[in-house]
Amino acid sequence: MGRSLRHSHWRQRWQKSLGYRWIVVSLMVAIVAMMVSCAAPQRSPLPPASPSKYDIALQSDFNAPNYYPVSQPLDLERYRPVAPWVGQLILPTPDQIQSQPNLLDWVWIKIYQAPPESESLIGQTLQLEWQPTPERQAYLDTVTRGIQFSDEAIANQRKGNVHPERLNGWELVGSLQSLAGARPRDDVMVALTRVKQVSPRELQIDTAPIQVSAPFHGLVQILGPDPDETEAIRAEQCPTGTPCVNERFRVRHYNPASDQFDGPEEVVRIPQVLPTPAGRFQSTPADLEKSPAGTAGWYIYGAQNREGLFVVRAIAPRSLLLLTPETTIAGQSASLNYINFLNWRNTRDRKGTLQTAWLNPDDSLDPAVSPDWQVGDRLLVMHLFGGIGGEQAEAKSLPGTVTGHFAYGVADVITDPFTQTPRFDITYNQVYSHNPGGIVAGKISWADYTGNLQRGWLGMRPISDTLIKLDVLTQDYQFGDITLSPMTELQQQLEIMMARYRTGDGTGAAIVKPAQSCVQDSNQAVVNTILQLERQVQATPAISQWLQDHPDAPQTQRFSRLIDLRQALIKKFVPLGILRADWRQNAEVLAGIRPEQALGSQPNWITSLLSWRTVVPHVAYNDLADIFLNQGAELWVLRTNQVGGADPTIEPLRPTQLLGQYLVIPTAFSRLIESFRIPQLQDWGIALAALSIYGAIAWRLGHWWRFFKPTNPFDDLNLTSATLTRSLLRLLILPALLEELIFRVLLLPHPTEAVQSHTLGIWLAISLGLFVIYHPLNALTLYPAGNPTFLRPAFLALAGLLGLTCSLVYLQTGSLWLPTLIHWIVVGAWVFGLGGYQRLQPIPPQPQADAVMGAS
Repeated sequence: MGRSLRHSHWRQRWQKSLGYRWIVVSLMVAIVAMMVSCAAPQRSPLPPASPSKYDIALQSDFNAPNYYPVSQPLDLERYRPVAPWVGQLILPTPDQIQSQPNLLDWVWIKIYQAPPESESLIGQTLQLEWQPTPERQAYLDTVTRGIQFSDEAIANQRKGNVHPERLNGWELVGSLQSLAGARPRDDVMVALTRVKQVSPRELQIDTAPIQVSAPFHGLVQILGPDPDETEAIRAEQCPTGTPCVNERFRVRHYNPASDQFDGPEEVVRIPQVLPTPAGRFQSTPADLEKSPAGTAGWYIYGAQNREGLFVVRAIAPRSLLLLTPETTIAGQSASLNYINFLNWRNTRDRKGTLQTAWLNPDDSLDPAVSPDWQVGDRLLVMHLFGGIGGEQAEAKSLPGTVTGHFAYGVADVITDPFTQTPRFDITYNQVYSHNPGGIVAGKISWADYTGNLQRGWLGMRPISDTLIKLDVLTQDYQFGDITLSPMTELQQQLEIMMARYRTGDGTGAAIVKPAQSCVQDSNQAVVNTILQLERQVQATPAISQWLQDHPDAPQTQRFSRLIDLRQALIKKFVPLGILRADWRQNAEVLAGIRPEQALGSQPNWITSLLSWRTVVPHVAYNDLADIFLNQGAELWVLRTNQVGGADPTIEPLRPTQLLGQYLVIPTAFSRLIESFRIPQLQDWGIALAALSIYGAIAWRLGHWWRFFKPTNPFDDLNLTSATLTRSLLRLLILPALLEELIFRVLLLPHPTEAVQSHTLGIWLAISLGLFVIYHPLNALTLYPAGNPTFLRPAFLALAGLLGLTCSLVYLQTGSLWLPTLIHWIVVGAWVFGLGGYQRLQPIPPQPQADAVMGAS
């Protein structure tokens, strides 16, 4: 009979606890499901067989390559080439390719700009190929694919996305061919570096071409539309309503002699682009002269048309690229707080403006000190853009979520050819899926990807580019006579990713999925870069010997910090330390230690969870900033908010975490996942010290208040070992785990959030207050066995001390498991060793171990 009563009582308690646990489990499952769904591409739905944005753009004369003559009689005091070599890629025919069986990958290039010693080549169409090096051959072996459009590619093309339709059915497509054939027309213009002319009709390169908007650029102050109406050019549609602004603008060129914009005046054309199928305008020249972003002038990129009028294809605000930040932030915590909270604050209110900030983790830095960034510095770039709101808002793939887009790039500090002062020159490595605008995955200049009037995002989206100066990653290593370059290796890794995206790995379709997306694959390349460098060191006896002979050398110490960076990346992005199988396989393929020459991928929910923090671009962006700051990096943040002409139909939206516009859900989810981290050795030391201090204080207070009564669970309570074990395991779940989840994990900012100390103090007080109040409320409602014990001042004081101890341990370690363990040990010791069991028995008959459920 006694056993039946105990079992009945246990079932009631267990059913109540199950209710709590099912709520938590259901919430976790729902959030994970939404996380996976958020990786869908964010674009407005289009009906079948819709024209693409690219198709619409071709209706404008200024988007046709033959609109601009090859011969450009420009005044070189006003306009400079964007690069020594610039040309238009032309896809060879299959017959032409078959006539060159010894070349795996080549295309034609029409030369628009060449160095002075090769000016005779301007206007000619030459053969462009790779320099025959072992490294380049290995790259081509990895990325060369036959292309046969899948059903998914065909369906996606009918929705208005641009796919490499001219390459469909080709048996082999190389990297250059996938770039030249990425769009339906031969209109990909590129800049070439490290060019070698091997014959009168043949050029060779050993680095990937950089996509550019035009061959020339100038530095001007935009004065406004030309008041002369005799030759006015006006579009029929524009976001400000008719009549549209005159596209002929007066500009005044920069004068190097005076360092002012008092040079020659000129009339140029800044076109109004046609609206997209969704009715939005990619850019507009309306009120461009009034833009606050143009206070230091504008770089304009373009060429003369056949009438001699310079037509602008892209713009860039000069003030964004200067080495003079508006804001200086000193200290690691303050820098991370800027990234997490200030970078995107009040984005809507910032429309049309730009901001720059230099973040230095050195707490002792004088804010008046200028950055020591010099010409020749090479920096890693993290790119993130947000969404489009307002009257012409884009559709969201998941309500409450602005997913954005993530990419890496490279920023070089160069000497500006006009002002002879330092400025940033940014090139993106865009791992980009097939899209309606014809943006092509690859190396793309800032002006072409961001500032391009036809397909750039400068005027449509808020953008944050963070430039990272971190010696372990952005500087070469010199081990005796051997040089290793992390940035070069990363570039090679990303080139492979970008070539894969252009061909869709042979399917013709690169489409965003939970486990395969811009942010996933970009960060896979970073992890693989460091793994590859480690393998090179291990496989090169000369380097290994050098490291052994020079243990204290700066190069050795720096390489050790590079390993620390890799470990930090994996620790952050790969839960439980389990490296995704496709990431590991791809790293081995690229290292040449796997026989197959194909890059693997596993696009399923399991691989998403194994690197969930790289699913949502904004989450990855913030986490990477945190990692780089912890490694001692200086960051330079460049922010724009729909900069350019005035478009009243749109407004900038910050990118969010999952359901980020509903603040509680993404915060709770992020805190929950972060809390699952495995404690390190030092974390166990913190927990042990905290438990010892709590035990010493609680022991004295409990005896002073006569609240403790030493008890032997076997003799005094008549418990068996099995019963005691079951009861302790139940206490581990409730109260220890569940209460720590609620009062610590969900209520307290995780250490990775880097909130200000006063904010942390407020939430700590709220958490402790609710934790203490919860116990008497629980005793008066759901757990009557706790009445009157849970109402006694001695119990509440000890509970408050326990809550403070668990909170401090959690805030120091960021791990749920350690405060849960402390909570469990304290409750178990009190219940079964210090009289808690007797205090929680409403009726004293036979021992009822199961009646302690709910105690804390």
